[in-house]
Formats: sequence, C-alpha cells, structure tokens
Amino acid sequence: MIGKIFPKISTRGFYDLKTGITLKNTPYDTYPKKIFEEISQKSEIVIMIHGLRNNKSGALAKYVIAEKRLKSLNYKYNVVGYSYDSNTAGVQYKSTALSALKVGVLIAKKNGRNLSKFIKDLKSKNPLIKIRLMGHSLGTQVILSTVQSLAKNPKNKGIIESVHFFGASIPANSLAVRIHGNDFQKVVNDRITNYFSPYDDVLKAAHDEKWVESPIGYKGALGKTCSKYHQKMVRPQNHRFASYAKTIKTFP
Repeated sequence: MIGKIFPKISTRGFYDLKTGITLKNTPYDTYPKKIFEEISQKSEIVIMIHGLRNNKSGALAKYVIAEKRLKSLNYKYNVVGYSYDSNTAGVQYKSTALSALKVGVLIAKKNGRNLSKFIKDLKSKNPLIKIRLMGHSLGTQVILSTVQSLAKNPKNKGIIESVHFFGASIPANSLAVRIHGNDFQKVVNDRITNYFSPYDDVLKAAHDEKWVESPIGYKGALGKTCSKYHQKMVRPQNHRFASYAKTIKTFP
C-alpha cells in the first residue's frame, strides 16, 4: 500500500482547529485530479468519511481499511476518502477533550455544505452514478449535515444511493421521522444502515458523560424512524473503524 495515491475529497485547512471558524470558502479539493475525472465517469462510488482525531495519515488508513474490506466482499467499485479537519486542538487531553469535541462537531456540521456540493457536482457530470456514503463516529455527523443540506432542494430526491453508519455519534433520535428522518427518506434512494453496538466503550462513555445525547451507534435509534432506515447490532472489539469494518458481512 505504500506509495499508493488514494483518491480523496479534501477540506483540510478550511476550518480553524481551535475554534471551528471557517478559513476558506472553497467548497472542496480533489486529489489526484486525473483519477477523479476517471472515477466520475463510473457507474458507482463509495465515499468514506472518517471520525474525530484523524490527521491526514490517520484518515488515509481508514479509507484503505474500507477499500480492503469491501473488496473482500466482492464490491468492485471505487472507494474514495473524504478528509476534513477532525484533528481538533486538545482532543487528546482529558481537560480539553470536551471543548475539542464540540469544535469537531461544529466542523463536521459545516462540512455538510462541502460534501453536498461535491455530490451535486458529481451528479451533474454523471447523472446515473450511484453515490454511497460510509461514515464512522463523527463522520456520521458530516453525513447528517450533508443530507439536511441536500433535502432543502426537492431536485435532490434520491441523489444519494445508500448510507452506512458505523459507531455513529449522532443523537439516537436523528432518524426519527419528526427529526431528520424525512430528510433521509427524500435524499437517500435505497437504504440507511446503522451498525450499532452496546459494547462500544467510547460511545458508552459519551452517553454516560452526556457528551452526546444517547448516540445512535450505541443502542440504536429512538422514535419512529423513516422506512428506509435499518439497523444491525454488532460486537466490534472496540470503537475503531478497523473493528467495525470486520463486522460488515455484505455490501451494499
């Protein structure tokens, strides 16, 4: 894998790691451009969105894990990475972890605009392409905000083919019809699958400390969910994406 250039959509450096303030109003960058030109002509694509505490190389490791796992399940389409400013300042220290998490959530929410713009641009180049999103931990907040952004325009009906959540940190009622369920129902063509785990120690801590309002990745969804929503209880070794990836038995 060393030396392989992994195709990615990036908003690195667009947001301040201490405050979450927007520094750049560019929608996104893509690397390498030539590979993206080729990928954009394909019939299907998976975008993998990493969680908190990932610098560029940490993020890259997640894309490689996703690609390897999906390949092992005979999924033959391209996996691309979505790299954003999730390595917020102070996230590794107990005293500043909560404020760093809050900045991370703010940046993830803002990235909804960036990712929704990429999706619309890709669909305008290739209207038949199926776009699948996979998000781990805080990456699910990026997806939630992307869906909210896309749902504002009826033209975006079914623009995303499917969504997969792993160890999701968004609130448990997010997919309830009265909250954001209707947005997902409109924007996602096929299905939303949530891999949740009551054994996830990181989500348990977030729940117990009330850092997240009962994460949907911990005990599943609350409230009446939209009909395209499905959930699977899994038992990964820990909260890391590598552990969740092993629990994927079929894809999409």
